[in-house]
Amino acid sequence: METIIPCRICKSKEIISFFNLGKQPLANSLLRSLDEKEKFYPLSLSYCQDCNLVQLNQTIEPEELFSEYVWVTGTSKTAREFSEIFYKELTSRYRKLKKGEGYILEIGSNDGTFLLPFIREGYKVLGIDPAKNIVDIAKVNGIATKCGFFGTKIAKEILKEHGPAQIVFARNVLPHVANTRDFVKGLRMCLHESGTLAIEVHYAKKILEELHYDSIYHEHLCYFTFKTLERLLNDFQLFIYDIMESPISGGSVVIYAKKYKVKETPIVQSYRDREREEKVNDFSSWEDFANRAFLHRKELLDILHNVSKEGMIAGYGASARSSTLLNFCGINSNLISIIADQNPLKQKRFTAGSHIPIDSPEVVMNKNPKYILILAWNFAKEIMENLKNKFNYRGGVIIPLPNSPSFKKTI
Repeated sequence: METIIPCRICKSKEIISFFNLGKQPLANSLLRSLDEKEKFYPLSLSYCQDCNLVQLNQTIEPEELFSEYVWVTGTSKTAREFSEIFYKELTSRYRKLKKGEGYILEIGSNDGTFLLPFIREGYKVLGIDPAKNIVDIAKVNGIATKCGFFGTKIAKEILKEHGPAQIVFARNVLPHVANTRDFVKGLRMCLHESGTLAIEVHYAKKILEELHYDSIYHEHLCYFTFKTLERLLNDFQLFIYDIMESPISGGSVVIYAKKYKVKETPIVQSYRDREREEKVNDFSSWEDFANRAFLHRKELLDILHNVSKEGMIAGYGASARSSTLLNFCGINSNLISIIADQNPLKQKRFTAGSHIPIDSPEVVMNKNPKYILILAWNFAKEIMENLKNKFNYRGGVIIPLPNSPSFKKTI
């Protein structure tokens, strides 16, 4: 583990620590047995007074975080549906690319869910991902995928083997990168001179407004506003010309950029203006965010303690973000008996730090929980539909976020 001294983007040493979430385990380090020893690391945020980037103070070795991974994109119905929308939006912004010519490159491609629509429509693709177990899944699915941590070194290999890509996209990966500047330099290297770059990030304005403090964990090193992301890209002569919203992570943005300036869509300036008017990049706003998180913790614990008197509480969704919520709030198996997750890689394991058993939705629902805490709250609609339609569940649900926790006696 390394504690940063300069800012990850602008290298300024004028950074202020402002939110300490305590020592926490790595969010995806699920236990196979309660006898396993766990490592706990400091988890805290800082703010750069020069470029306004909100970032983690600590960096864990990427190999420890990503060489084996348990999140599989294709297990999420929301992600699968958005992959079709994403394909249409991206190809509509680069009409020069004809099927069978050139190729599309995805960085952090996971199981290849977001490349599948391109393959189906006859485009050549290449994925890059550091997790060998996930790369193996992608290859079984017929998706050409290279295993490795992307940066300028791998960019050179890609250029030598495949040449520049007409479309390069990186979804929910830039905030995970330890060497941020080398990563962006690699993106520019791989992009064709007339090509389009798309980057998706969990939008820090949304995190701030809706109190997504559970998105803070060791994998997420940077929390980008439009201002801080534009600053980073401009440093490498990449220019944003359009933006779209994404439902992923409870509220993300996709920016489109090129190697040269083109006419911006009106939405680009509206993002700049709105962030300035609403003080999204002000330190005082983020100080308030930290204070609200501590108040939220008390609210959620009060609800859980009260409803636990009525019967068993189960969780749903052993997501990485749930690890931060559980550990920050001090929730363990005394309050949440078991957690349902449809990802087979997570079943029969225990949550990191909080030691709650994880099993399939079928096993958990057979235990007839009185209440369900929807830990993967960003998929709450999808989860509640599944509970009602597949399991005929009519009990109560607790949705911890966004903003204040809420609960219903019946679903």
